[in-house]
Amino acid sequence: MSGATTMSGSGSQESAFSALRGQLQEAAASFAGGPDALEGILLGMVDDVDRAVREPLEIFPVCHHSPASALAMARRLREKQPKVVYLELCEDMAPLLTELRNCRLPVAVQAFAGDVDGFPAEWAPLSVVAPITEASAEYQAIAYALDTPGVELVLVDRSSDHVFQWDSRGGRTPQDADGDAGAPADGAPEAEAPLHGEAVGVGIGDLRPRFAELEEHLLRHGRVRHWSEWWHQYVEVPLGDGDHDVYRQVMFLIGSLFRRLAPGDVDRVRVDEDRERYMWTRMREHLAATGTDPEDCLYVCGAFHAASRVEEFGVHGADTFEISPRTATTWQYGLIPSSHAAIEAQFGLAAGSVSIASTEWTKSLERTRVQPYRLAGQAGARKSAARKVRGARAAVPPQEPPSPDRLSGFLRRPPVPDALDEAELLGWSVDIVRAARRNGYLASTADAIAVFETSILLAGMRDRAKPTPYDFQDAAVTCIEKDRVPGRRDVRRLVEIMMGGDRIGQVGYEALPPLARDVYDRLAPLGLKLQQRGVQRALLDMASRPELRACSDVLWMLRRLMPHGAARPIMGERRLGERSVQESWDLALGTHQRALIELGYEGVSLEQVLEQRLRREAYDPRATTATVLAAVEDATLYLGSRRLADELGTHALKVLAAERSVDGAPEVLRRVRALLAYHRTSEPVLPPWIESFVRTGYAHYCTLLPTAFRDEDATVGQVAAMLGFLFSMEGLALSLGCDRTQLELAVAQSHPDEPSRTALLWAAQVQLGTLSRAELRTRCDELLDNPLVVPSYPRYLSGFVHALEPVPGLADVVVEAVSNAFGRLPDAVLLPWLPLLITTLRSGAADLAPLLIREAGRIFPGRLEALDAWVPPWRMPQQADPFAARRAEPVPGRRGAALLPAHPVTCDAVAGLLGCTEGWPEPGAPAPSGAALLSAHPAACDAVARLLGCEGGWTAAAGVSPSGAALAVRHPETARALESLLTSA
Repeated sequence: MSGATTMSGSGSQESAFSALRGQLQEAAASFAGGPDALEGILLGMVDDVDRAVREPLEIFPVCHHSPASALAMARRLREKQPKVVYLELCEDMAPLLTELRNCRLPVAVQAFAGDVDGFPAEWAPLSVVAPITEASAEYQAIAYALDTPGVELVLVDRSSDHVFQWDSRGGRTPQDADGDAGAPADGAPEAEAPLHGEAVGVGIGDLRPRFAELEEHLLRHGRVRHWSEWWHQYVEVPLGDGDHDVYRQVMFLIGSLFRRLAPGDVDRVRVDEDRERYMWTRMREHLAATGTDPEDCLYVCGAFHAASRVEEFGVHGADTFEISPRTATTWQYGLIPSSHAAIEAQFGLAAGSVSIASTEWTKSLERTRVQPYRLAGQAGARKSAARKVRGARAAVPPQEPPSPDRLSGFLRRPPVPDALDEAELLGWSVDIVRAARRNGYLASTADAIAVFETSILLAGMRDRAKPTPYDFQDAAVTCIEKDRVPGRRDVRRLVEIMMGGDRIGQVGYEALPPLARDVYDRLAPLGLKLQQRGVQRALLDMASRPELRACSDVLWMLRRLMPHGAARPIMGERRLGERSVQESWDLALGTHQRALIELGYEGVSLEQVLEQRLRREAYDPRATTATVLAAVEDATLYLGSRRLADELGTHALKVLAAERSVDGAPEVLRRVRALLAYHRTSEPVLPPWIESFVRTGYAHYCTLLPTAFRDEDATVGQVAAMLGFLFSMEGLALSLGCDRTQLELAVAQSHPDEPSRTALLWAAQVQLGTLSRAELRTRCDELLDNPLVVPSYPRYLSGFVHALEPVPGLADVVVEAVSNAFGRLPDAVLLPWLPLLITTLRSGAADLAPLLIREAGRIFPGRLEALDAWVPPWRMPQQADPFAARRAEPVPGRRGAALLPAHPVTCDAVAGLLGCTEGWPEPGAPAPSGAALLSAHPAACDAVARLLGCEGGWTAAAGVSPSGAALAVRHPETARALESLLTSA
């Protein structure tokens, strides 16, 4: 292939690069001993340069975020004044470029898709970013095209949809392809990488060797540590002051070299060539549609793509490439803040390289007096720059045609060493010592002198007359940091900050999506500058300023939707049925501006986005009942939407009925209790979905209970949560039509083998009444008496502690079981399993420990001196019947009748409800006796008699009924129960 390219190039224009071709041919013969692949590569590189130079549509090759490329671009735009600028950038991002004037660079143009259609679902969300800095050639082209009348800017690269569409053909995600683009990042920091998230980076001029051996060779012979330093030393510095033709031909040569020595990654090469076909196809379509002369156009692309060898290359290339249609995925577009560190981390650059490039850009502008292009209204732009630019355009003299081969002279010319700028190096040395002292280093003037001298020494060892920022950085680390880092930052980071720091961009208010602007507007009453980076404290006193309640609602929704730290409550909380009167917040919306902007891709308001997310979480195929109930709680808590809560609650019924495991039982129990308590206190009746959920859950957990007791995958806490749901919801479930027999049968069919679950079953039997507390105490004593069971006794205790969830009334029995173990077992037995007991209780029942501690505090004496004489309640003898003495006392007659005349209003109200109109009897008239009431209303007495099991009926003697005393003697249990109820009341 290289041979064919050589023949075509040499036959078309022999006079352009014939001398260079002959020199390279002789060099290849000398090095290789004859014609071989080396000759083909070298001559093919010359052909690539020749082909790109002869193209009628001028190609301007650039490197990613290169000050030399930006400087050459600014020069060329002022000289050529093109009418159309073709830019290698995703074509669907064009409408966003006008918003760059409302931002502070660096920022990134982003395409975002939350819902995918045509791509694998696991890829979502899709995101593509193109970072832009002021020291980049693409920004110069954009600023020139947007602020110059009559100039059209056309983006010609593949769309964001094709970025993912083409990579899916190779069976890998674009994130994988992006990670294979070059060598790993040379120590790039990851602190600011979240500014871009996991987006696929698209930049102009990703110029780095894809051949690892080639990069290693260049670094070793260039005596540098990483690729960014090599590029700065051997490309940026020589091309900084070069003319346009030299710059173009050198960049064409470098792009061809890296392209021809790239490894054989078929998928990567295919995507690269498809991008080149795509761009040339779009340019030819635009030229044909507008009739623009190619001489009036400028094509800005990466040097790697400028040396393309596809058939579609050039204005007169073949029209054989068909652009595939986009998928049905809906893309959202916006600007997000970027930073130097984020660019370095995403594109594999060395730490601090973009900051150093920004500093070099500023120095080059001062040295060359080139007027750069800046968008009107851009943050940091000078107002007089536009007037200078307009004057400079008219004063540019016409340029004479350059000689065709400028590359040969550049390659033969020896490097011109830069003169040492002592003033600049002294300033750097003093500044780094000052910064080091502020960060805790014991640096002095002697260290500044050492840094100065060491920088010159290192530059000399690396064949450089002028120390570069990288030489200075190494010298500062050697002379100041020494062997430890006592301060907050290391010296290398201090040098990066001193050279320009990690500049972080900001998207202006006008360029924000509607949702972000709405958030800032709704939080305006707080009186804070929320667009600034950093943490700001907001104090909300809703009692004195009720208008702040709306701000509180926004902040709680932001806490739910945005990453941790964007909105963090310090004081105040929001739970079901509770609202704080005063709140305090730490806000960092400026730091998390990207997350806020991406919320704007999902909707136009926070309420809409939150509702969409809740629906997505609830209707997810992997959603559990606990997940759906959490969505119901959030809908009630943050949105106050009864409609959405009822819809999601109804869906929770379907999810619960389809579950066959008890993994989420504890979470289900907690959330159902909270929702039930909230609706009971805030609404007159329960929502229908909650009643249905309790009824369905009661039957569902009864069905799963026997299996869960023997399931090895189910934990004790999960089984306890099932029982907690059944026992705590039993009253409501029975009132809704459930049958308690189903629970009794489920407990009877449960036969666990594990000790903790056995103890849990015993607690359930006590709650149901099938096992008395005395029998439970007896079983616990038997466990302690059996030496074979004693080692597993802590597991029984763990089951009893978990049983406090469904049966909290067993707290005294659990305290008794623990106390008996500590009191009866010898130390030789007790001490070995004591750590197991503690770890078991801590890991499995930490939330139930407070209940156990309160019960122990109630039973045990509060003073140490009372402990010796204290007798545990479970060892005290059984007390006599407390009602025996009371029954022996004479009962005075008519105690209750005296209350009625004293409070006649209450009696009149009850009589009116019952329909009694006779009124009060005359004073002195005898009151009706109980026997007369029984004779007047026999039906009520018959019903009570049937409940008590009295089959004798009424006394045969007419008008004579057994007295109350006789009934009490015949039914002492009933009398005691009634007397106990009356006493407690």
